[in-house]
Amino acid sequence: MGDHKDQHLRVGAAVRRRRRALELTLAVVSERSGLSVPFLSQVENDRARPSPSSLEKVADALRTTAVELLAAADPACSVDVVRAEDPDPELAPRVRSLVRGHHQMHASEFTGDHDAGRELQYRNDQLMFVTEGAVEIEAEGRAYRLGRGDTLYLTGGVRHRWRATVPDTRLVVVAVAEHIEAVREGPRR
Repeated sequence: MGDHKDQHLRVGAAVRRRRRALELTLAVVSERSGLSVPFLSQVENDRARPSPSSLEKVADALRTTAVELLAAADPACSVDVVRAEDPDPELAPRVRSLVRGHHQMHASEFTGDHDAGRELQYRNDQLMFVTEGAVEIEAEGRAYRLGRGDTLYLTGGVRHRWRATVPDTRLVVVAVAEHIEAVREGPRR
């Protein structure tokens, strides 16, 4: 079973996630794209595979591109192992990506010190986990000291900065990927 055969399954899920993130109904996407509601439903439920032109129409209706939908649906690495000894030449020597490719979540491991003066702000939520050593994280005007095994959760949009307070500190940061529009669900009716 090749990866390309499963791609349409993942595209349907990516289309549904994007539509829901924009709080659109299938009827609205149908009106914008010129494609029928039953066809769109079949795409989202993995019963139909959109042609390239249909995917473009759906992407336009969802205010994105077919490339972005395919990237969010990337089936090439549905299971991927990143070995500790596999360096990533694109990252600084003290940063190791724990997730390769363009996925819904991203994770990195930082070893040693970090540019403590650099303020960070991510669009989506993230979790910071200290695997070794200790860090100090400044967020929303407060300083938080974390030691081995401690975690700190930050909601998307929170400005923060951090620094290692012990040599050879290891900090794992797991975040919802920047290309994902994570939205908070309102109260259920």
